[in-house]
Amino acid sequence: MKLHICAVGRLRTGPERDLLDDYLKRFERTGRALGLGPAIVHEVEDKKGGGMAAEADLLRRSLPKGAVICALDERGKLMTSPEFADKLAGWRDAGRSDLAFIIGGADGIDPSLRAEADFSLSFGKMVWPHMMVRAMLSEQIYRAASILAGGPYHRV
Repeated sequence: MKLHICAVGRLRTGPERDLLDDYLKRFERTGRALGLGPAIVHEVEDKKGGGMAAEADLLRRSLPKGAVICALDERGKLMTSPEFADKLAGWRDAGRSDLAFIIGGADGIDPSLRAEADFSLSFGKMVWPHMMVRAMLSEQIYRAASILAGGPYHRV
């Protein structure tokens, strides 16, 4: 199952980009044997200033046809890392070929796109900048693969 991180905004060179790249590289090594990966980042940018609706249209265009859509949203479900790993494994085992995580811009994800999501995931009730969410998501994706592989990375 390919994973897609579809996000509003461009992540420039810096510590967040380094974290994202590092965890996605680790994920690809661990996930390959589990039928997970690769992970691909799709960045969209609304240069015309059309707001959330325009960002939603750009995000929709970045989604692979038939993908499971998981919205990253503070109203989403709070999960432990093992629960998240089980969720990924469930989608994979159901024969889903693509999983797309969507990360909105400064104002979040347009309600119409949020309603189209198959699942909504929260990293807490606080709002996080999109660059931090990408790094946090990539770490949790790698952690999920490590858990599914029975690796020592995740400790309880």
